[in-house]
Amino acid sequence: METFVKGKYRRQIFQSEKGYTIGLFKVQEASNDLDRFIGKTITFTGYLPDLNEIDTYLLKGKVVLHPKYGEQFDVDEYEKILPEENDAIVEFLCSGIFKGVGRKRAEKIVQALGKETLPTILKQPSNLILIEGVNASLANKMHETLLSYETSYEAMLSLTEKGFSMKDASMIYSKYKEETLPILEEDIYRPYYDFKEISFKKIDFIALKSGISKEDLIRIKAFIYYGLEEISFALGNTYCSREELYQLVCRTLGTSLDAALFDKACYELVRALKIVILDEKYALKTLFDDECLVASRFRLLAHQKDETYELENTLASIEQESGIHYNVQQKEAIQSAILSPISIITGGPGTGKTTIIEAIVKLYQQHFHYSDMELSKHLVLLAPTGRAAKRMREKTRLTSSTIHRFLKWNKELDTFSVNEYNKSDAKFVIIDESSMVDVSLMASLLRGLSSSCKILLVGDSDQLPSVGAGNVLQDAISSQEIKTVFLNILYRQGEDSSIISFAHGIREGKFLEDTLTKEKDLVFEEADASSILSRIVELSKGFQKEDSFQVLVPMYKTICGIDVINQALQQIFNPKAPHKKELLIGDTLYREGDKVIQLLNLPDENIYNGDIGFITNIKTKEKQKEVWIDFDGNVVKYTPSSFHTFKSAWAISIHKAQGSEFDVVILPMTLLYRNMLYRKLFYTGVTRAKKKLILVGEKKAMATAIKNTNALTRKTFLKEFLENGIM
Repeated sequence: METFVKGKYRRQIFQSEKGYTIGLFKVQEASNDLDRFIGKTITFTGYLPDLNEIDTYLLKGKVVLHPKYGEQFDVDEYEKILPEENDAIVEFLCSGIFKGVGRKRAEKIVQALGKETLPTILKQPSNLILIEGVNASLANKMHETLLSYETSYEAMLSLTEKGFSMKDASMIYSKYKEETLPILEEDIYRPYYDFKEISFKKIDFIALKSGISKEDLIRIKAFIYYGLEEISFALGNTYCSREELYQLVCRTLGTSLDAALFDKACYELVRALKIVILDEKYALKTLFDDECLVASRFRLLAHQKDETYELENTLASIEQESGIHYNVQQKEAIQSAILSPISIITGGPGTGKTTIIEAIVKLYQQHFHYSDMELSKHLVLLAPTGRAAKRMREKTRLTSSTIHRFLKWNKELDTFSVNEYNKSDAKFVIIDESSMVDVSLMASLLRGLSSSCKILLVGDSDQLPSVGAGNVLQDAISSQEIKTVFLNILYRQGEDSSIISFAHGIREGKFLEDTLTKEKDLVFEEADASSILSRIVELSKGFQKEDSFQVLVPMYKTICGIDVINQALQQIFNPKAPHKKELLIGDTLYREGDKVIQLLNLPDENIYNGDIGFITNIKTKEKQKEVWIDFDGNVVKYTPSSFHTFKSAWAISIHKAQGSEFDVVILPMTLLYRNMLYRKLFYTGVTRAKKKLILVGEKKAMATAIKNTNALTRKTFLKEFLENGIM
């Protein structure tokens, strides 16, 4: 039996631009399982544009329990119920919607037409003239009003009949309004361009079902745009060659495409300002604009004159206070950060990047005589992930934030409140782990900063580049346009650290095999692919689940991939027990006490992609499934709609570990990982270990990874634009 409530819309609490609505609803009827709500006002959520307080609505969906706001009715679909009884039709006509129709006139109309009143107004308005008090002008106005009134529901119904979900239909109608059906008639792929939430594959399926030709120009244009999106997502490139794009489109179409038709489609996309073609390089217009913005701002700052403050004496007093003696490299980095409008500090692990950030902040505060409150207003410490921001905060003992939080990201709208129209007052921004910042996020940050704001990028360019498209830090360094200080003197853990020595060998393309025999902070356990899992299990038994210990793995699949290792380690660290509740989500069985990793940013809950926590409580009731996760004291409740945002974390990917550090890391390496064996990935995994690194697997796999430097060579415009300006 369907779960539904029927009644009247009362008022709106919130509505996004895409039609997502939170509001109040007075229940008149309900399905048997919800009869407790009859006569009561409930909170509903869902994509429902253009509701009014006059109509009766039938809402279909389910009751969910919000962690803050209690029970809510989550709407999957809805129907507008036009009044049928004569009294209800009278109330509808004299409700104020129809200008010039009062109660007496409404009663006369309904008395004459009865239940056929509304169909008559819609289809045969001229018949109204036969009723006393209704002239041709009023009849036409009533027809136009009711027709307009019905447009939204009819458009939504048409969209759902085509194959769009109610959520998709609501978003589409909220943007296009009465032009919805004409727009889709002209270009069925239009919502794909306009909404991130509507996938290409879904709309292509709808288009083909609607009868569009497989080689229709409109479809080819959408395939080209989709191909560019896939290239940027999968490879991190911001452009590709014509031949690459043409071959990808042909493969995706599953057939050879006429070259002239391909070129025509490309040039139409250029005219529509959806893609850019520059020097035979094809790019999404959005990514191209982001790279242009980053390049122009960086060049603007880089070509300004440095300040000429005298900082030596103040820096000397900071050395004396802290008991730290900065070397020549470090002094240059500290002073250039304050004197230069934009600068970069880069270096491998153990070279003192965090120590330098502390010194820069102290020097900046003391030189300008800022109070702590003034400092927090003028200087901002940022990082791309929650864990990186937390680590920065722990090491510097200063307030830090994710870039998304600083820009006040609205998850629902996917927009930033701090932007080109509402800029931050910050005068100096320091961005740690800059290698993880993609070009679009950097562009968004620059939009929210004044053009005179000083910028310092700190990071290790030899680590993995950002998950998103672009290669901002590496491009900025390679351009040689921005003042860059390279740190290469080792400090952390002492110069005899095997981890640090091994990592720096990887950076230089050297496999320091002798380092593996020291067995101090770096241990190598030789194992073939078939025995790696059992060795990891045995090694892990020496740790507690709360320890700063992490298994990092290059890939999810294979017999020694993340998924298999997670299942095995769950039995070690959190075995089945009568008092532990369990819940099967997808193919994974979670139980209370499990270690999990957050996969998406949830700023409202103050948790971010990469945060690690432990499941404290599971509720398994069919209509009230919940998982409670503790992220270092921040306990967050998850319901089925958000179960996809976390995953088991006894073993995690090296990509997910970026920006984090652990006291002990176990890192398997085998030739089974194949195309995931490349230098930057291996280097990033090794440098996540602070005190001890245990390598398990095959030396040949490590040697292969160290030699392979081609896996992540990204195609971007930024370096060229920084060197030569924007053409």
